[in-house]
Amino acid sequence: MRGTHKALLPVLTVLILGAVPCASAEVVRYVRFEHGGASHYGIHAGDGIQALSAAPWAGGRPTGVRVDADDVELLAPVDPRQVFAVGFNYRSHQGNRELPARPPIFLKLPASVIGPGADIVFPPGAGNVHYEAELVLVIGKTASRVSADEAGAYIFGVTAGNDVSERDWQAEDLQWFRSKAADTFAPLGPAVVTGLDYRDLLVESRLNGKTMQSQRSRDHIHDAHAIVSHISTYTTLYPGDVIFTGTPGETSAMTPGDIIEIEVEGVGVLRNRIGTPID
Repeated sequence: MRGTHKALLPVLTVLILGAVPCASAEVVRYVRFEHGGASHYGIHAGDGIQALSAAPWAGGRPTGVRVDADDVELLAPVDPRQVFAVGFNYRSHQGNRELPARPPIFLKLPASVIGPGADIVFPPGAGNVHYEAELVLVIGKTASRVSADEAGAYIFGVTAGNDVSERDWQAEDLQWFRSKAADTFAPLGPAVVTGLDYRDLLVESRLNGKTMQSQRSRDHIHDAHAIVSHISTYTTLYPGDVIFTGTPGETSAMTPGDIIEIEVEGVGVLRNRIGTPID
């Protein structure tokens, strides 16, 4: 399920590839798009997209082909092999629960991933489906048992994500398979951005234009480097894998016809509509 990207991508200047977040790092916006019946990765700048030979974390280089951004359809900017997520990573979302000593990890599925503009579709029986605005890490190279001090070198960039969650199923089931990993329950986009200080970015959600969540990633209980280190201790991370890093504050139910927007500072707005539920 795919959607158009129009009005979703703020214009940023593309300089050179910079994957290490610091005050002087240069910002690059990578997108994935459909053109000519195939999917491609590219660098987005201004009103154009420079096509790449492969995913940027797989050594993709400019092909010399440039397309008008208005003439292509944006896809999720990552086609991940693995999708990880962290629960309860803001005190504002933690409530009265005891603070976790380690990042509480759960899994979503690659089949859950959709891009900007695609519909979120409730599966049969879903009735209490919430948005969760999140900063999402994109892994740039294979990581196994890396320390927190080393972890930054394995993070390629960041994108925005919506950890769509069916709260009744989340409470009822032994695992969060239905509640977190149903089809369309992992919107990502609109771009993967390098060169941002992902340890201090504003993360927001808007439901039908009303701001519902707003907090900075510096308030994470477990920061990005601790999360990557913890996951890689037990499971190898591969280039293009993604990690949802937790949602702030409170969430609420969405209904068909609603428009949910997730915005991460420097990344842009991920906009999805709630489509007609499956009977």
